[in-house]
Amino acid sequence: MFKLICELGAEVRRENKTEDIVKRLCVITANRVHLKRYPVDNPVTIFNPSLVVEDGEITIYARIILGYFTYASAVAEIFVPHRDIYTNAFSGHYTAEIKVFPNNRFDLWGVEDPRVYEIEGKKYMTYCGRTVNYFNPSIRTERTLPITAVEEKDRWKKLSVYRLAPELRGFVISDKDAFLFKAKDKLMLFHRLHMSDEKFYPVISEVPRKSLDSENFQEVTVENTSLALEAQEFEEKIGWATPPVKVDKEYLFLMHSVDKETKIYRVFALLMNRKLEITAVTPHYILEPNEPYEVYGDRPFVVFPCGAQLIDDSLLISYGAADSAVVVGEIDVSELMSILDTNRIK
Repeated sequence: MFKLICELGAEVRRENKTEDIVKRLCVITANRVHLKRYPVDNPVTIFNPSLVVEDGEITIYARIILGYFTYASAVAEIFVPHRDIYTNAFSGHYTAEIKVFPNNRFDLWGVEDPRVYEIEGKKYMTYCGRTVNYFNPSIRTERTLPITAVEEKDRWKKLSVYRLAPELRGFVISDKDAFLFKAKDKLMLFHRLHMSDEKFYPVISEVPRKSLDSENFQEVTVENTSLALEAQEFEEKIGWATPPVKVDKEYLFLMHSVDKETKIYRVFALLMNRKLEITAVTPHYILEPNEPYEVYGDRPFVVFPCGAQLIDDSLLISYGAADSAVVVGEIDVSELMSILDTNRIK
């Protein structure tokens, strides 16, 4: 269905094993998050966070649930002092404010799994919107779609929803795990399609630059969609986890995977060059559910990264644990690059 960006040979196949290299630093649960300007003090649960590090403070953008009836999500902003990440592993209390609500037909039933990143000095968020037809049993197309917002004067303005060409939309069950990235002069959407053949495709598409400039919310048709990577035989699906971090002359991505038999979520990493060609993949997973809060929760055995930022020689990552907690972890970049170097694509 899609052109494969890079044909991965047998020498770079990934094994079904894990060497966990993530140091867990901080866990934030819903009972320690207090909502501003909302009559309910605590969300029911909080998970799948992105993060931004600025001026010694970490801003977390997390998916919150206020009730389990429809599991409708919003995105809350939480400021966490940098020192808390390293000293208050299970004890800090934080004020949060809901910043992105469901409010249109493309996200009426939920604003999920935000990825926050910077392009040309502006802060953007791409999230998964549960569309108005999400619970309609007679419609099984475009149940979720990627939506991008920009931060302007302490508020998030929704800019664009991204869709395939009209002749292909009838084959799209859902589209999620998305973020934008500027490569040279092109604006690219990384996203994961679930198609009517019941397969999952982590793809990269071109989008017009105007999708970030419009004054009004708009529908944007993506173009030139290419398949980035295929799942291994032991995987049910794979998807984009975090927006890229530049390491030397390459771009480092984290990806999540779901095991075909056990349905356990795990994480691996890959590198791309400036042409967005894959240059290396970790030969095994680098993160899997091990801690009690990752193993047991609303959705057991899940680690789901949405945020990553390079700080000195460490990669600070944020991920959801079992749909029940926010976790901030740390990866030694030198160690991760050494693992990637063992599995380079020739």
